[in-house]
Amino acid sequence: MAQYTDIGIDLGTASILVYIRGKGVVLKEPSVVAFDRDTNKIKAIGENARLMLGRTPGNIVAVRPLRQGVISDYKVTERMMKYFIQKAMGKRTFRKPRVAVCVPSGVTEVEKKAVEDATYEAGAREVSIIEEPIAAAIGAGIDISRPCGNMIVDIGGGTSDIAVISLGGTVVSASIKVAGDDFDEAIVRWMRKKHNLLVGERSAEDLKIKIGTVYDIGEETFMDVRGRDLVTGLPKTITVSSKETEEALREPVNQIVETIHSVLEKTPPELAADIADRGIVLTGGGSLLRGLEELIYSRTGINTITAEDPMTAVAVGTGKYVEFLAGYRDKE
Repeated sequence: MAQYTDIGIDLGTASILVYIRGKGVVLKEPSVVAFDRDTNKIKAIGENARLMLGRTPGNIVAVRPLRQGVISDYKVTERMMKYFIQKAMGKRTFRKPRVAVCVPSGVTEVEKKAVEDATYEAGAREVSIIEEPIAAAIGAGIDISRPCGNMIVDIGGGTSDIAVISLGGTVVSASIKVAGDDFDEAIVRWMRKKHNLLVGERSAEDLKIKIGTVYDIGEETFMDVRGRDLVTGLPKTITVSSKETEEALREPVNQIVETIHSVLEKTPPELAADIADRGIVLTGGGSLLRGLEELIYSRTGINTITAEDPMTAVAVGTGKYVEFLAGYRDKE
């Protein structure tokens, strides 16, 4: 049983993934908690709570305890982590696990400490904190220990991390609070401005996933969206095209591309040459947007590829990092 005590957690703003050594990613659920205000009891965690977003009566609130990759509600995060660790490990284990948790590269020491404390409270024996781009690089299958420049762009739910990695560490990095959630908000704003239609976060997310495009690839797709007409106040359905999502998403996507540009500007010439040679690797759920690879290539001239399984890359990398540390210790 002892070999299953290493856990990697990708503590994301949108979803939490748990990786167990030897088993792979065993759990992927939205990081949403629904609790009853009157009794302060947690009603649901994860997928069940996500279904309640925007649909709860007054006394029940569905919240995301992590905002932009950082703990905004400490108590709720701790209970959520305890729930996920127990769910991933099952009830049979007596040994406390060693846990590696992943945080965005721009977080402060205080924020790191909050994550560490919450993980200990949730029942960890040992906690390692790993920065997101490094975890993403390991998960994308890059050998980060070599003296060779790799550029990782990790677009999550709350933050986008852009980093140049060499010899197992970050050389240049930037973390911006523009990511998947901002794409959803941009679509909500666009629908309100262009069509006088008020749509919820979940509908906006569906729209982004099904027809969201950021670069004109030629083919146009359509989707029906339901919402509330702001003029009449009544429910209404309209058809939206992928071309419109391109306009809606232009601003947040441009911010990410500009950040990639500024990181490239700060990269030492030898490493920049490596990146021009090897390309830019995209990870995270936000990298699944259609046309993102083409857009980055058109702006930077550098070949851009998406990791094989971008959603789980960070969780797998965090877990592999635990194995890497364990192997490291065993040698000593």
